[in-house]
Amino acid sequence: MSPLARTRLGAVHYLNVRPLVYGLGDDARFDLRFDPPSRCAVLLRDGEIDLGMIPSIEYARGDDYRIVPGLSISSLGEVASVALFSKVPVERIRTIAADTSSRTSAALLQILCARRFGIVPQFKPMAPSAGDMLAACDAALIIGDPALFLDHDAMGVLKIDLGAEWQALTGLPFVWAMWVGRAGAVDADVTRRLQRARHEGVQHTDEIAAEYSRGDAHRIAIGRRYLRDNMRYGLGELEQAAIAAYYREAAALGLAPAVGTTRFFDQ
Repeated sequence: MSPLARTRLGAVHYLNVRPLVYGLGDDARFDLRFDPPSRCAVLLRDGEIDLGMIPSIEYARGDDYRIVPGLSISSLGEVASVALFSKVPVERIRTIAADTSSRTSAALLQILCARRFGIVPQFKPMAPSAGDMLAACDAALIIGDPALFLDHDAMGVLKIDLGAEWQALTGLPFVWAMWVGRAGAVDADVTRRLQRARHEGVQHTDEIAAEYSRGDAHRIAIGRRYLRDNMRYGLGELEQAAIAAYYREAAALGLAPAVGTTRFFDQ
């Protein structure tokens, strides 16, 4: 990569990514944009960005992709921002409105339906509007900020946390998204800068939540707790084992091609 070239980054437009991009918006080496997770995957596929914080399932579907080492959006147990909201007990769910924003969560839910819940519901892709989704179906899969800030008790619906259910099934964390690009897209300097952004970002999560929530005290409190207690940003051996398990489960159900060894950019 030319030393004068700017690296085009496509990040998800949710609170959970902000610690990973801390300071990058002011760094002249990067062009940073924010989009829904599924849109990030399309931008990367079409060559409109160099690196995308894409849903982890999209690595399995990609062409000659590499992962930036050491970085992810992941959780161990409850994630809080990826959930199935249901009007009925899980065993009675027959129809699910699925948030079109993330393909990883939709695939995970299909795995959980088959392997943990023992149900075979009909999925209906919909925009993430809880009221419309629950009016149309028994349950709604909602991700990101809309799920995090949804008051399910006030709505009188169950909240089934997909991160917690995956851990109950496998004993593993879940990796929701990763920095991914094609081979040769970035060099070791970019990798180290992204890793430094994460290191600095996780030390400023209270500030990030406050700025993101723009003075809304209730949302600030939720956001701070979420970034502190639910989110993880590493990609160590345990997370890599979790990715491999997810890809095996997805391939077994025909949701993604089988994946061999995951490949990383050089550090």
